[in-house]
Amino acid sequence: MAEAKNREEIMAAEETHDEIAEIQETAPEVELTDDVVAEAEDQNLEKSGAKESEPEDEHLAKAGKRSAKAVREAEAEEARQEAKEHRAEQDAAEDAAPPKPKRQMPNPLHQHGKKYRQASEQIENGKAYTLDEALDLAQKTATTKFDSTVELHINLGVDPRQADQMVRSSVVLPHGTGKTIRVAVFADGKAAEDAKTAGADLVGTDKLLADIEKGKLEFDMLVATPDKMATLGRVAKVLGPRGLMPNPKSGTVTPDVAKAVREAKAGKVEFRIDKSAIVHQAVGKVSFKPEDLRENASAFLSAVLKAKPAATKGTYVKALSATTSMGPAVKVDAAATIQAISTGRK
Repeated sequence: MAEAKNREEIMAAEETHDEIAEIQETAPEVELTDDVVAEAEDQNLEKSGAKESEPEDEHLAKAGKRSAKAVREAEAEEARQEAKEHRAEQDAAEDAAPPKPKRQMPNPLHQHGKKYRQASEQIENGKAYTLDEALDLAQKTATTKFDSTVELHINLGVDPRQADQMVRSSVVLPHGTGKTIRVAVFADGKAAEDAKTAGADLVGTDKLLADIEKGKLEFDMLVATPDKMATLGRVAKVLGPRGLMPNPKSGTVTPDVAKAVREAKAGKVEFRIDKSAIVHQAVGKVSFKPEDLRENASAFLSAVLKAKPAATKGTYVKALSATTSMGPAVKVDAAATIQAISTGRK
């Protein structure tokens, strides 16, 4: 203890001597009395004692629980636990808080124009009309200045992803669709002459094929003879997406092209289900007589029933509605309508 104390006094004296020498060099006008020197020695002695009394830092072990890595991992785990507890407290507070009010969705009718809303007021919400009533309402609620198309939309209970449940066929509407159909015939020789006589708008092979390859499609229906289908395969990517590729099921691939042209001009239409298992078909115009619309609609519904796949189970026609271009939809009593059509067909 005596040696340690003497060492502290010696170090304090040396520091005091250095400070006195520095003061004499930098500020010789300062008078260094015995009291000032004694006070400086005491202060240096206290500083030296404080330094000696400070405990040395504990050294971390190289391995084990007190290693630097172990300490860091323990601190990280503690932080994770605290964060987990904090999240649990937040979740509990959110569960205890009252639920936020749900945003009310806007009324779809408010997104339509004034004429559409006025026309919708004539249709009783939730009511299923008979086919005749629905067609009459569709004509009355037409809102366009032009001659709107009257359409039927049928939701079928089939799976379009299954090949054996595909619904696709054609039908000749007794009074047509009200639209002029442009028919092109891909044939040569006698078949081409017969097609011209029947009233085909375009007839040919090489020139017609070149126009199709350029994307020049000036027709609404394409009819072809069976021997020309291999040639048309070159433009299948152009015709297919537009629904213009001739198909035997729709009657557009046939040796009797004259008959196909006459049927198309008379109002033959092709229909098929979309990805949502819905069939959309125009059955006339608003300017049609009510009885003409009913006959067209009945012919179309009969064709849909005939095209029912054998693999279909359950209800075939799930929903049915009538509407016009840009007009409100009128719900039709599907069960009663199909029953009436089936009875009449039998």
